[in-house]
Amino acid sequence: MAVVIPSYRVRNHILAVLGQIGSEVTAIYVVDDACPEDTGRFVKEHVTDPRVNVLWNDENLGVGGATLAGMKQAAADGADVIVKIDGDGQMDPALIPSFVGVILIGEADYAKGNRFFDPEGVASMPLGRLIGNAGLSFLAKMSTGYWHSFDPTNGFFAIHASLVGLLPLEKISRRFFFESDLLFRLNVLTARVVDVPMHSHYADEVSNMKPHREIPRFALAHLRNFGKRIFYNYFIRNFSIASLELVLGLALLLFGFVYGLSKWGTSVPATAGTVMIAALPIIVATQLLLAFINYDIQSVPRSTLHLRLKTSLLPRKALVHQGAANSKAKKSN
Repeated sequence: MAVVIPSYRVRNHILAVLGQIGSEVTAIYVVDDACPEDTGRFVKEHVTDPRVNVLWNDENLGVGGATLAGMKQAAADGADVIVKIDGDGQMDPALIPSFVGVILIGEADYAKGNRFFDPEGVASMPLGRLIGNAGLSFLAKMSTGYWHSFDPTNGFFAIHASLVGLLPLEKISRRFFFESDLLFRLNVLTARVVDVPMHSHYADEVSNMKPHREIPRFALAHLRNFGKRIFYNYFIRNFSIASLELVLGLALLLFGFVYGLSKWGTSVPATAGTVMIAALPIIVATQLLLAFINYDIQSVPRSTLHLRLKTSLLPRKALVHQGAANSKAKKSN
């Protein structure tokens, strides 16, 4: 397994983080994201661990860009599972086996941290982060389709390396929306995601995120991904009763509101029939849309993609081996 650590202004913490990574990890990739503190060179000068590899980005690509650079290199080097942790000391490297374990036993394709699982852990979280993460989690449930998951901006995760080649890496957000956008892409692939309980440690680290700038961007990005996910899953890749519920529900809702507003404020009092023509479509539309949401919640991927891929490749590999054996037999004859 490999660990990827995007590094930007973490010089004061990086050595302690590297020192806590256990022997179960075979490779560590520290990605210097054009860090003004020159963290990559600092690691090169002070770390003798042969597992540590330092990568440099020529320009600052953000946490997502740095992580993706490390993931691509780890996958190319033959890692089976790739873990991403931050270099600021908030994440406990002792939890790495817990994240990797659920993937290796076939329970998940992607395991992510959840800081809200334990009430004791939530109590230590700054109030601003607590409120912000709760709100973002609800938006992420809608946009990603992982309704059972929480804490979408958590940067502690593990992913099966076979998925790296399937993800459209060039389209994934490079900045603070990285984790949420990655979840959206995983849902499109029908990958299984599980949460791993964890605690974070908050000390003197300073976040580079500016909430007043990022919150509107997050909201728009979630709305965009929600529209894409619904279109992909219910009209391109599949068309089911849920697709009909969505179309009919939106059509009836629009008709009810437009008709009702057209009769609003007229000099002639609305009759009971007029009221029902406006109200009944809205009532039916509400039921249809609720049924669609319930279907969507129940449609969370429940089987692991990397095992499905492995199973689908087995017959192909068998044919290749059989063809090679037949070729050798013909040559010997």
